[in-house]
Amino acid sequence: MYDLNDKKDALIAAAKRCFELRLQTNAGGNLSVRLESADAIVIKPSGIGFNECTRENLQVVHLNGTIEPSPHKPSKDLDFHLDLYRIRADINAVVHCHSPWATGYASAGIEIPCLTVQTIEKIGRMPLIPLSPQGGPQTEKEISPVFQDPKIVAAVLANHGTIGVGSTLMKAQYLAEIIEETAHIAYVRDTLAAAHGLREHDLPRYGTAKEASQAQTA
Repeated sequence: MYDLNDKKDALIAAAKRCFELRLQTNAGGNLSVRLESADAIVIKPSGIGFNECTRENLQVVHLNGTIEPSPHKPSKDLDFHLDLYRIRADINAVVHCHSPWATGYASAGIEIPCLTVQTIEKIGRMPLIPLSPQGGPQTEKEISPVFQDPKIVAAVLANHGTIGVGSTLMKAQYLAEIIEETAHIAYVRDTLAAAHGLREHDLPRYGTAKEASQAQTA
């Protein structure tokens, strides 16, 4: 595992960035990264806060589920992390946060609209994944079918939080930030629209740069 310490350091940096941006406080949420040197991942264990991640407390887990010896409990969401890596070769990192604005939408059962140029071009859509049939947190049974679509890079978990995936930790981290930013913008937009009596058809239309270019040449 020649890249183990490099991957741990990258995960620590992403975790601290999440904490500093207030995307995740306390010991909730989790993030992981795929190793290049082994069929395994590095993941934050249960009970460790994003700001407290160190080389010593991060766990190494093989994709077959084998956990390298560790004094810490595995993340409650370990199974869905492992499954995302199994079903998508393009996923090398997963960032799962309980960021407040996005989780507010998730708790209301509302899909966050991709209403900025950035979210349309970089995300496209953030599906809302319902709770498990028993009413508990989402597992790989609810999450993996959504991410089977290679176009899906972000999702919102009802009453739970968000998921951003990427080819690198930084790309997954950026998505976690964009999701939260978009939820905040959407709430402000909808609040202002309601205060001013605006309806959906009164609001500006939006699209990608490609769509704008096609409209100009049509």
